[in-house]
Amino acid sequence: MMQNVHLAPKADEDDLYSGYNDYNPTFDTEDLENDTAFQQAVRTSHGRRPPITAKIPGTSASRPLATGFGSKTALSSSMGRPMTGAIQDGVARPLTAVHAAGYTKAALRGSVFDPLGQARGPAPPLEMKNEDTPEEKIRQLEKKVNELVEESCIANSCGDLKLALEKAKDAGRKERVLVRQREQIASPENINLDLTYSVLFNLASQYSANEMYAEALNTYQVIVKNKMFSNGGRLKVNMANIYLKQRNYSKAIKFYRMALDQIPSVHKEMRIKIMQNIGVAFIKTGQYTDGISSFEHIMSTSPNLKAGFNLILCYFAIGDREQMKKAFQKLITVPLEIDYDDKYISPNDDPHTNLLIEAIKNDQLRQMERERKGMAEKYIMTAAKLIAPAIETSFAIGYDWCVEVVKASHYVELANDLEINKAITYLRQKDFYQAVETLKMFEKKDSRVKSAAATNLSFLYYLENELAQGANYADLAVNSDRYNPSALTNKGNTVFANGDYEKAAEFYKEALRNDSSCTEALYNIGLTYKKLNRIDEALDCFLKLQAILRNSAQVLYQIASLYEIMEDPNQAIEWLMQLISVVPTDSHALSKLGELYDNEGDKSQAFQYYYESYRYFPSNIEVIEWLGAYYIDTQFCEKAIQYFERAALIQPTQVKWQLMVASCYRRSGNYQKALDTYKEIHRKFPENVECLRFLVRLCTDMGLKEVQEYVTKLKRVEKLKEIREQRVKSGRDGSARSRREGSGSGDSGGSAKGERLSAKLRALPGTNEPYESSGNKEIDASYVDPLGPQTERPKTAARKRMDEDEFADEELGEDLLPE
Repeated sequence: MMQNVHLAPKADEDDLYSGYNDYNPTFDTEDLENDTAFQQAVRTSHGRRPPITAKIPGTSASRPLATGFGSKTALSSSMGRPMTGAIQDGVARPLTAVHAAGYTKAALRGSVFDPLGQARGPAPPLEMKNEDTPEEKIRQLEKKVNELVEESCIANSCGDLKLALEKAKDAGRKERVLVRQREQIASPENINLDLTYSVLFNLASQYSANEMYAEALNTYQVIVKNKMFSNGGRLKVNMANIYLKQRNYSKAIKFYRMALDQIPSVHKEMRIKIMQNIGVAFIKTGQYTDGISSFEHIMSTSPNLKAGFNLILCYFAIGDREQMKKAFQKLITVPLEIDYDDKYISPNDDPHTNLLIEAIKNDQLRQMERERKGMAEKYIMTAAKLIAPAIETSFAIGYDWCVEVVKASHYVELANDLEINKAITYLRQKDFYQAVETLKMFEKKDSRVKSAAATNLSFLYYLENELAQGANYADLAVNSDRYNPSALTNKGNTVFANGDYEKAAEFYKEALRNDSSCTEALYNIGLTYKKLNRIDEALDCFLKLQAILRNSAQVLYQIASLYEIMEDPNQAIEWLMQLISVVPTDSHALSKLGELYDNEGDKSQAFQYYYESYRYFPSNIEVIEWLGAYYIDTQFCEKAIQYFERAALIQPTQVKWQLMVASCYRRSGNYQKALDTYKEIHRKFPENVECLRFLVRLCTDMGLKEVQEYVTKLKRVEKLKEIREQRVKSGRDGSARSRREGSGSGDSGGSAKGERLSAKLRALPGTNEPYESSGNKEIDASYVDPLGPQTERPKTAARKRMDEDEFADEELGEDLLPE
């Protein structure tokens, strides 16, 4: 066991680490304070004496240097250190520098310590470059070309296309000068091809942006045909895009295919985009089969929403029902590659997590996700509405199939929207019962869908003037979603129709608080204030609305109407002038302007606008009457005849227009034509007293034998008129007496007799207005309101009676009514 134990070596054996502490005492600096010779040298000039260099053959120190004391012998240092160059033991010590670094002889005479030579002053200026050399000129010109290209791109991004084109042209000119200069001083291999390519490409892009397609194509051809540009062939895509804009679809397809051949397969996304453009070009040319092949290839390799939607369009164009269904199923399975809303819901109450979720809830990535999702929903909804009537025997069955397919996908929320669109389709087909039944199915759905359906139901019942049902569904919509501005507006409309204007204003205000952009509520509250005679507040509402809807004819007319109520005709005329600039063919606005100018006494301006109104709508009795009266006042009775004849055509049962025609003939001196006209009127209205009186006067003036006949008829008609008036008077007295006495059966018979007499008298011609006191019935029968029979509708400037206060209904919102 002890044989494996090794003992430590003895002290007299060699130590492996000995000798490391031995050093030459010459280098010992610790005892310098005790070194007498060293201290003597420091205190005296002995240490500054120059050493005596030993004589060494062949060196620069061949002769000894004398000290200040005249000694010419070699000296040793106080430590016994040999002097530089001294020979000791037959070996010469290596020669070192005589002067220390940074020290000169001037320092010995008391000069300032300056090892860096700063006392010599600043360095001399750099030598100026010679800008006259050809290389420097080329370099500066190249820099200028790059700057022009950059400025052109910046101008294009700012929308200044003309400036961008000018900069691009200037860059092209300077680049050609640069190429010529390089060719003169250097070989063609030194030409900067990248700069030439960028200049030409930018110039072609600017030509295209300015719609100078011929110049752009020529510039692209220069790039494409130059073999020195390795990737120039890819620009054929841009050339194809230009041909597509020019509707030269065959060439566009050709260049797209040429570009597709030159793009390697590794650029998959670029190839897919080119294939999609080829498919669009085929659709434009009506080659749906070729377009289907392109889109099918895209959907099999890299499906996207646009390709799927275009594929459905192609199958719809050729009428292939089964393929439409398959393409729709492919469309709803296209991956969106976005995070769903679950990511933005905090799983716990961790404040750090909540803060992070709050930060990313509305960032740019989230906004992009919303846009992509909104685009997907738009494509799916549009495709469903397109194919639903075509894939089955009826659109209802087609909608049901689309709803079932959507429910099985991750677009479940779109199923309810499709159901609402189904109801809207029923409305367009005027099948109100089915529309109402479809919307009633949503009463048990979630609050959002229930509110949307109830809003539409309220709107429908309101249009049918069933205000009670409209109010009920408006209440349901409001209760389902208190923050739905459409529901609140519809509720306000039903209250407005019942005459409770104060309460209607409260609902409109609440709708505005929930959605300040609800223009229907703002318009309606203005009309409500107008009804309440709060003119200033109404005007304020309409002025706010005019700032939002600049070219709204309804708003402009309401402002003009309010100024007219405020007795400010100048402002009313100014706003009506703005109105006719928006709708220059609005006959009622033109007639209103004529009325205002007529009230101001400007007959010429009034005639101009009344005439324009008549030209656009020659059936307005008020305008026709004013124009006829204007020509009579100006002694142009012949011109008034055509207007009164037009009025007679519009109101054939109104005798006064025909009497005015005959009167115009009589005033113009054409008595024979006037007599014929009066005879025709007497034939149609044999009991008209005025016509008989004019006939008697004309026949007497003209000396005709028929005068006695007309006199006899006139007397008979006047006597009959007196009898009727007496009977009417006695009937009224009998009715009043029977009511006072409270008699039953006999008085009832007398009252009925009096009513029959009154009705008969109303049917007979009178003195001033022979048959009717107003012609509104005839006007209504000959003019159909383009907005339908509802009396309270959104105000349009083209309506016949714009002075009646009407208010805007809340139409189906964008989320309810598709475009």
